[in-house]
Amino acid sequence: MRKIITSTYATLDGFIDNPHEWSLQYSNEEAQAYAFAMTTAADALLLGRVTYEGMAQAWPQMGGNPYADHVNSITKYVVASQPVDTSAWNPTVVIPGADLVARVAELKEQDGADILIWGTGRLTDALAAAGLLDEYRIWVCPVVKGKGEPLFREESAMTLDLLDTTVFGTGAVVHTYRPAMAKS
Repeated sequence: MRKIITSTYATLDGFIDNPHEWSLQYSNEEAQAYAFAMTTAADALLLGRVTYEGMAQAWPQMGGNPYADHVNSITKYVVASQPVDTSAWNPTVVIPGADLVARVAELKEQDGADILIWGTGRLTDALAAAGLLDEYRIWVCPVVKGKGEPLFREESAMTLDLLDTTVFGTGAVVHTYRPAMAKS
């Protein structure tokens, strides 16, 4: 069975918005190697519509390196309750929002590698509630913003088991957790 892993950058005080403004200074060779290994272990991206539309504006123009080439080549599944233009970033498959749990359960059962989600939000909350989310990989950067979009919402409430912690020389840390109900 495939694993569904969400990877999110967060500040020490738990905010996730605008990571390009505060996370890049904590990227070094070891963090990039970790991200590369995690990403190339996946053969699909699962994204909400808003995240997909933002990524689809940038990623198709990236390439010429193994990381971007891999991301651009794998199937992107976009969960949407309204029309989505998928022509700019292929291959892309739309999963209607109403079919999320059933379709993702089917994807998990198919042969293949990990399925990676970038970010946390309603998509990860719904998957966790349905017992389909296997891991949170939370990249904590030693930054305090004081305000912003929180890493978790009220709907995110659950108990987690710590699986691993990876510390980088920059002071950034990746904590890997599994929802306590998904002990597979």
